[in-house]
Amino acid sequence: MFETLILMLDATMRVSTPLILAALAGLYSERAGIVDIGLEGKILGSAFAAAAGAAVFGSAWIGLCFGILASVSLAMIHGFACITHRGDHIVSGVAINTIVAGLTVTLSMHWFGMGGQTPALSGDARFLDITFPFADALQDVPVIGAIYSNLLSGHNILVYLAFAMVPVTYWVIYKTRFGLRLRAVGENPHAVDTAGISVSFIRYRALIICGILCGLAGAYLSTAHNAGFLKDMSAGKGYMALAALIFGKWRPVPVLLACLLFGFLDAVAVRMQGVEIPGIGQVPVQAIEVLPYVLTVLLLAGFIGKAIGPKAIGRPYVKERA
Repeated sequence: MFETLILMLDATMRVSTPLILAALAGLYSERAGIVDIGLEGKILGSAFAAAAGAAVFGSAWIGLCFGILASVSLAMIHGFACITHRGDHIVSGVAINTIVAGLTVTLSMHWFGMGGQTPALSGDARFLDITFPFADALQDVPVIGAIYSNLLSGHNILVYLAFAMVPVTYWVIYKTRFGLRLRAVGENPHAVDTAGISVSFIRYRALIICGILCGLAGAYLSTAHNAGFLKDMSAGKGYMALAALIFGKWRPVPVLLACLLFGFLDAVAVRMQGVEIPGIGQVPVQAIEVLPYVLTVLLLAGFIGKAIGPKAIGRPYVKERA
C-alpha cells in the first residue's frame, strides 16, 4: 500500500510539473491585468520548438532555448494585441491557440515529414533523470528510503526547477518592488500611472516572464516527459493551469497545491483504468479527469469559497490626458 502511494505521488510530481510552470506563468500575466487564455498555445508552440531544436542540434539545452524563444515571441504578440492596441484579451488568446495548433503540425510535416511529429529524441537531446547521492544505498531503508530514493530522487532538472519557482514567485510577487508594481497594475493601473510608472512596461515584463515559464513547461513535455513532439501534445494543460490558477486564487502556494491536486487526480485516472471497484464496477476515467474543471466551476459559483481576480484584469488601460 505504501509503495503504491509513493508511485502515485511520484507520478503526481511528473504530471504536475507543466501545470505548475504554466499556472505560475498565468499568475504573472493575470496579476498584471492580462487575461492569458493563450497559455495552451504557448505550451504547444514551445514544445514543438524545443523538440525541433533538440532534434537538429542534439542538445536538450539548445532545444530549451528555442522553446523559450518561441513562447516569449507568442507572449509578445499577445501583448502587442492587448497592451499596445488594447484588443480583447480572450480573442487574442484563442487566436494564438488556434494558430499554433495548426502551425506546429504544418511545420513538423514540412521540416521532418513525419506526420506532425519530430524525430525521437535520445541521449543529450533529452533532459534525463537525476539520481541523488546515496539513493541506491538507501532504497531498502523503510519509509525514508522509499521517499528519498523513489519519490524525491529520479526526476529531471525541470521538475525540480518547477517546484523551486514557487517560492521564487512568492518572493518576487510579495517582497520586491517589481512585484508591488505588478500587483498594483492589476488592481489600479491609473494609480500606477499617476506615480509616473509605465503601465505598459510593467505588463510587457510580466508577459516576458509568462513566456519564459510557458517555454519551460513546453520543453518539459517534449524533451523530458516525452521523447519528441506529438500533435496536440499539450492536451489541454494550459486550460487546466488556468483552472488551477483560479482555484488557487492567484496566489503562488495555493496555486501549487491546486496543481498537485489536479496532477494527483490525473495520476489516479491513469491508475484506475480497467480497475473493478467492489459494488461500483469500473469507474469511468473521464469522470475523474473532469473533476478539476468541476471543482473550479464550483469555486467560481461560490459553493466552495470565492475566487476574486485582480480588479483591472482584462480591461485595456487608456492613459489619461491632462
